[in-house]
Amino acid sequence: MAMNGLSKMVATALLLVLAIVPAAVAVTHTVGGADQWDSGVDYTAWVTGKTFRVGDILEFKYTPSHSVNEVNKAGYDSCGGTPIDTHSGGDTKIDLDTVGPKYFICPTSGHCASGMKLAVTVVAASGTPDAPTPPSSTPGTPATPESPPAAGTPATPTPGSGSTPPPKPSGASKGLVSYVMVGVSMVLGYGLWM
Repeated sequence: MAMNGLSKMVATALLLVLAIVPAAVAVTHTVGGADQWDSGVDYTAWVTGKTFRVGDILEFKYTPSHSVNEVNKAGYDSCGGTPIDTHSGGDTKIDLDTVGPKYFICPTSGHCASGMKLAVTVVAASGTPDAPTPPSSTPGTPATPESPPAAGTPATPTPGSGSTPPPKPSGASKGLVSYVMVGVSMVLGYGLWM
C-alpha cells in the first residue's frame, strides 16, 4: 500500500478516536441507581461519593405515580414552592449545564416529605476551572477574611472556610484515557501491520 493510503488510514483511525472521545466525557447518572426515582430511596446516600460535572446527565426513571420538579433551595427545603421546571412521563433526562447546586423533588403529595428529593452540586467539566465559592457566613453577620498561616506553617483549609478539596476524578476521565489508548493502539498496530 502506498504511503498516501497509509496516511488516509491513520487519519481515519484518529478521526474515529476523536469522535468517540466526547461520548466518554459525559456521564449519565440514573437517579437512585437500581431503585430509580421512587419512594423509600435514600437519595442523600445515593449522591455520596459521586461527582456531577457540567455535561453530565441526570436520568430520572419512575412510575406514573411520580414526577420530577426542579426547584430552588427553598422549594427543596419546604417540599413545595413554584417549580423551575416540571417533568412527567417516566423517563426524564436533565442536562447538567451550569456549575452549582441543583434541587429536585417529587411533587406527589407526601412523597417529598418522605424523602423523595434530590440535591446535587455540579462542578466544572474536567479541564475547566470551578467557579469560585464565596465564603459562607451566618445571616446578618459579615463574612470575615481568613487570616494567613504563621510563617513556616502549611496552609490547611478549615471546614466552612470556602476552601474545598478538588473533586475526585470521575469515571469519565478513566474512560477517556481508555478510548484514547485503544485508538492509539489501533493506529500503531495498523502501522506496524502494514
